[in-house]
Amino acid sequence: MQEDTGENTKILVVDDERDIKSLFEMKFRREIRRGDLSFSFAFSGEEALSYMEGHASEVVLILSDINMPGMSGIELLKRIRVKHPSPNPKVMMVTAYNDDDYYQQAISNGANDFLTKPIDFSKLKEKLEEL
Repeated sequence: MQEDTGENTKILVVDDERDIKSLFEMKFRREIRRGDLSFSFAFSGEEALSYMEGHASEVVLILSDINMPGMSGIELLKRIRVKHPSPNPKVMMVTAYNDDDYYQQAISNGANDFLTKPIDFSKLKEKLEEL
């Protein structure tokens, strides 16, 4: 797990694909440099829950993949909502499949938003400005 520090909007990205870290750091390099956003990365649902134990009050948004080995993003969402009810952290689910069933599961379990892969980073940036 990687963590940045600073007073800004803290986002936890949960994805089993480790290259997501460098992709986010590249796409958001200006926002990170300015101190507007900071990202932490968890590479499994279990790692995300462990991170939230010590950082729940800091994290404004969790951006989680749905399809991961072990704990799925939907299961992670359920556990987060039990321990950390809305409004914060906001949870945005991400999947490679534009599947209505996944969308319904995510929304019914407390997700605030839903994105499909590949992530449209300009759309994501717009959504982050609304936080």
